[in-house]
Amino acid sequence: MLSPTSTDVIRATLPVVGAAISDITTLFYRKMFDAHPELERDLFNRGNQKQGEQQKALAGAIAAFAALQLEPDQARVDLILSRIANKHASLGIEPSQYAIVHTHLFAAIVEVLGDAVTPEVAAAWDEVYWLMAETLISMEAGLYASAGVAAGDVWRNVRVRERRHESADTVSFVLTSVDGTPLPTFAPGQYLSVAVRLPDGARQIRQYSLSSAPSGGDWRISVKRTGEVSNFLYHNVFEEDIVEVSTPFGDLVLQDDDAPLLLVSAGIGCTPMIGMLSHLADTEDGRPISVLHADRSASSHAHRAELTELVERLPFAVMHRWYEDLGARRPEGSLREGRADLGEVTIAPGTQAYLCGPLPFMLGMREALLAKDVPAENIHYEVFGPDSWSAAGV
Repeated sequence: MLSPTSTDVIRATLPVVGAAISDITTLFYRKMFDAHPELERDLFNRGNQKQGEQQKALAGAIAAFAALQLEPDQARVDLILSRIANKHASLGIEPSQYAIVHTHLFAAIVEVLGDAVTPEVAAAWDEVYWLMAETLISMEAGLYASAGVAAGDVWRNVRVRERRHESADTVSFVLTSVDGTPLPTFAPGQYLSVAVRLPDGARQIRQYSLSSAPSGGDWRISVKRTGEVSNFLYHNVFEEDIVEVSTPFGDLVLQDDDAPLLLVSAGIGCTPMIGMLSHLADTEDGRPISVLHADRSASSHAHRAELTELVERLPFAVMHRWYEDLGARRPEGSLREGRADLGEVTIAPGTQAYLCGPLPFMLGMREALLAKDVPAENIHYEVFGPDSWSAAGV
């Protein structure tokens, strides 16, 4: 909790800092990468930096965390920081790296805000930063302990046992241990990081949801051909190749209850849902489950046949699909033309909803679910890449 003095200062300065936070975070990354080029080359995803997504996500997280110190909402703080902590753990972030961030973040604040950064203002925002950092460090320590690894020691080599096309632009890789022992288990919905050494020497990292059930001893990921890392995997990785991956992390996991489920996805966002459905089918789950998926076309729909098979294995599961282009097909049964629309979908009371897909899609689905009286706390999501959900103000 912030000290009373710092709380007053943050309340007075949050509008100014909040208005400049995007400029601050952009300058921060530039300063940090100038001083530590190895971080840009070997840790941070260059594609996210180029598109501005990482800067936007950091700005949103800092502004939201500061605001929540003025009007405390622990559940909201936990949601924001748990998501960041899991991403950090999947990258092997260590406590010492927070000091590097602090140095360059505060240099950026001073440069952008100039004389407005008095000693009192600097002290208050310093307190905010370290409160956020120490909370994340504690969360990450818990994640590392639960995974049975030392802080930051999350990387291992695995072997590609199988490569299979799942759509025109998506392949899946079944990963197995190098020595033949079962890989660690995971919770349905979690993800792992994959690190690749690109032709220019950079070690780039991206997270991929585990698209299999946790009971088999192997891991499976599905890779859509987009971005540096995914394109490299798609074009260069085949059976028997060795890949560097992290321990699984992620907080989009099925809750341990019997609540009705609504699994909503678009595009490659189907992958955590496939993992969840595989687990539900393996455990012969008998609760009501609604599966909604939207895609450009049948040929673009990764895991299309597998999704149908999994729904058919669950006694009380129903599926709704939307394709923007049906081709020669006609709308029939669960298949509709156009964009996903929850208007005619029945949502059972007490439903827990899980969303994954492009951010605009998820925000639209969230609004539709709220309009159907689904409580906000029952709506869970996963964002591929930097989490801009917080920056969107929801």
